[in-house]
Amino acid sequence: MHTAAASPRLSLAPDAPDALDRAIVLATQAGLPLVPEPYAAVAAGLGIDTDELLARLRAMLARGLIRRIGAVPNHYAIGYTANGMSVWDVADEVVDAVGEFVGALDFVTHCYRRPRRLPAWRYNLFAMVHGRSREAVQERIEDIAGLLAREFAGACRAREVLFSSAILKKTGLRIGG
Repeated sequence: MHTAAASPRLSLAPDAPDALDRAIVLATQAGLPLVPEPYAAVAAGLGIDTDELLARLRAMLARGLIRRIGAVPNHYAIGYTANGMSVWDVADEVVDAVGEFVGALDFVTHCYRRPRRLPAWRYNLFAMVHGRSREAVQERIEDIAGLLAREFAGACRAREVLFSSAILKKTGLRIGG
């Protein structure tokens, strides 16, 4: 009996995007179209149905090919022109818990831990707050300080706020077509 030798096959790693996944990323990376049914419009542009597009997006999220799908409002256009990055010196043993607590506040747009750069920079937790004025941002930062004093007594040793003076980048990573 003669059997054919197995032919070598080129295969993608299980988590690698295929051509359609890549096309979906290219079609959506600059934002969804501002139409009543944006996913239907993207799907039509790709020549697939909306259900397939949504299934592909869910699969890419599950596989870690994309991290999130979300709305990113232009806060300047809606009147939020003051941007304050609050920086906090939080005890290292509770910084993760404090960060999760602060990051969950509805007026904090992003929150993350960063390494201290002693002796010049003592702060290890950063939380961005936007407002219609510097005073409004300062009030929100005072709200955070009060909440931390109540929920994590003594954990926060110092804080400052750094206000933006210019917009340097307003887009995320883009891949080429």
